[in-house]
Amino acid sequence: MGAILIAHQRVGHRTPKSISCQPVVLPVSCSRDATKIPEPQAVKNQPLSRRALLKSATALGLAAASPLVTVKRAGADASSENPVRDLGARRELFVDDFLIERFAGQAQQRMHHPVPGEIALVHDAPWEGTGCGYHSVFQDGNEYRMYYKAWHLEVSASGLKTDRHPLYCCYARSADGIHWQKPNLGLHAFAGSKQNNIVIASGKLGSLSVDAGHPAVFKDENPDAAPEARYKAILRSSGANGLLPFQSPDGLHWTPMSAAPLFHGLGAFDSQNLAFWDPVLGKYRAYWRIFTAGTTSEKKWQPSGYRAIRTASSDDFLHWSKPADLTYTDSPPEHLYTNQVKPYLRAPHLLLGFPTRYVERGWSDSMRALPEAKHRQLRSAASARYGTAITEGLLMASRDGVRFKRWNEAFLRPGIERPGSWNYGQQYIAWQLVETRSAMAGAPAELSLYATESYWTGLGSALRRYTLRLDGFVSVHASMAGGELVTRPVRFTGSDLRLNFATSAAGGLRVELQQPDGRPLPGFALADCEPVFGDTVDRPVRWKNGAKAGNLQSQPVRLRFELKDADLYALRFA
Repeated sequence: MGAILIAHQRVGHRTPKSISCQPVVLPVSCSRDATKIPEPQAVKNQPLSRRALLKSATALGLAAASPLVTVKRAGADASSENPVRDLGARRELFVDDFLIERFAGQAQQRMHHPVPGEIALVHDAPWEGTGCGYHSVFQDGNEYRMYYKAWHLEVSASGLKTDRHPLYCCYARSADGIHWQKPNLGLHAFAGSKQNNIVIASGKLGSLSVDAGHPAVFKDENPDAAPEARYKAILRSSGANGLLPFQSPDGLHWTPMSAAPLFHGLGAFDSQNLAFWDPVLGKYRAYWRIFTAGTTSEKKWQPSGYRAIRTASSDDFLHWSKPADLTYTDSPPEHLYTNQVKPYLRAPHLLLGFPTRYVERGWSDSMRALPEAKHRQLRSAASARYGTAITEGLLMASRDGVRFKRWNEAFLRPGIERPGSWNYGQQYIAWQLVETRSAMAGAPAELSLYATESYWTGLGSALRRYTLRLDGFVSVHASMAGGELVTRPVRFTGSDLRLNFATSAAGGLRVELQQPDGRPLPGFALADCEPVFGDTVDRPVRWKNGAKAGNLQSQPVRLRFELKDADLYALRFA
């Protein structure tokens, strides 16, 4: 919401390339095994390592798809670039089509939606307000930390006011990720008192002009990070165009790392821009807001086109590679307000993002029927889009950090109509996921994510917690009519095939291990597999007569899954 006072402009909608396929046909995604931000000359005239092979796979296009039952993609059969997927012992999800050779019957990928829970935090302190957002949430040992923008928007018949107080970055903490407190930090004065949770204030800091209202904070997982830089933050510069890197030894006391903004002239930055350590790449990555057209400098602000995302990598957080703009396998041009990219905590070779989709719907009977109609009219009087724009959360995944599979259906919809919903500013998903205990005694931990609501109205906006099954973003699903998934050839290490799955009482699944040509391996045919049913995040598959998957380590195999009224979320060999 950092661009709230900027008049929106839109260029003509470009029609995406059509894809002749059934609904389950999805395009190719590439592997993210330590690949870099693309630099054309990086591997030219050199022997192709596995890393380079995987990088080159991103240039492949779509292959023809057989109707009804089969998903085909470039490299799915015998690609000379990368015929075998090396899994090692890592966990693989179905957020893209990296593993998928083909489906048969009723099998298809199905996205799952977070389940709404309680309000985690209400931003109703005098130094907070109705414009709070851009949350960063992460677990730090036995504690959970939260950082967020504090801002207030006041709408009346006379217009929109945003100057009740400066932009701040505030801090909250929790022992369980469910119940949150705002501690009195005693760091920055507000209205003559330091009894508040302000952790970074906007203003001049030496030669820098700091905008504390666009923060992204993380704990640096780089093993070589200096003690004084164990926590890092990216803030927006309110002077010269760009981003400001900050460091802290404790997450509370912050100092700048650079005397000038990073990425000057390379973006718009009017959103939550972020950076983090990528343990697979062995570098830092940054993701920030751009517009696809127009001018967005400190001297001239005339954005146009679409809100989009740019990225770069760095060894030291200060010197960055040539940037690249994100691309998508099968998605139309859309406004993406945030990006929320981070390695998935249970499978860090996968970069998951939860961007905010921004849609201007205009006035209609449906728009007038949405909650808080009178306030919507007031907002629209200040700027039409303040009343008629709607936001929601999306899901996207990448293995190289540049090319993403973006699910075009909403991951986090605005939800049932109620006060504080269906408006511009709702369902901005907080950056970073955390594991929290389940409300059901004896159940495994679950993922918690947080999203904004009640933007614009009342004393302050709110943050609601949502939950999702571990690895539960996308499953391979089949109805009771049954379906099959056959994977591309894979190579693994480990003694057992372990699954995250759920079935009905009458449903189930079986697994066959095949040679690359599709012939069942002796002892691992479908008929040899013990029936698998239940609902668990981690269970080994067993075959009759004691056949051990570990005996097949390091040789190429295919996996054939037969599913009935079942969902398969993830697999790994361990």
